[in-house]
Amino acid sequence: MSTLSIFLMAFGLAMDAMIVSLSLGVRSCRENKVTIGIKAGLYFGLFQGIMPLIGWIMGKNFAKYITSIDHWVAFTLLSLIGGKMIIDAYKEKEEDSCVMSFSTKLYLTLAVATSIDALAVGLSLALVNINILTPVFFIGGVTFILSFLAVIAGEKLGSLFKNKAAVLGGIILIFIGSRILAEHLEIGEILLGIINR
Repeated sequence: MSTLSIFLMAFGLAMDAMIVSLSLGVRSCRENKVTIGIKAGLYFGLFQGIMPLIGWIMGKNFAKYITSIDHWVAFTLLSLIGGKMIIDAYKEKEEDSCVMSFSTKLYLTLAVATSIDALAVGLSLALVNINILTPVFFIGGVTFILSFLAVIAGEKLGSLFKNKAAVLGGIILIFIGSRILAEHLEIGEILLGIINR
């Protein structure tokens, strides 16, 4: 898996955390959102980085039993996750209340909820021959940066880009899954040749 693919996967997985961070930025009553941005980035980035590692460890224990269908499993998992993100993007909930501060319990709950997808991705990565540390650092780092920036920009951009960001993240994950499937079916070179024409 190329560095670009890993970055795109990290970007796609960070969309849920970024959307939640936009919501935190919108709902916060505090004028200075830097502290909230750092907290959101740390919580979301940490969990988004740890979950793929947990999924990868779990997947490695079962990989020898499913190597003949591993590419289909990876494709299915990533497509389901991406599809769910796209569907959820249209289930918008209005949150108009203004909050002075957010509890640690809230950050933890949101971090776990937004990182479940990363656990499944870690499982799918165990089916592909890849060093898991690279995706872990990419996913955690990209999530931290996007979450921090989303909180800061939340007041102005939250309602405008929320759905579009989730749809983009879903499309990226489906694309990554399709690419893994294509590579394992030995048609990756044909597709790349067509794209590069």
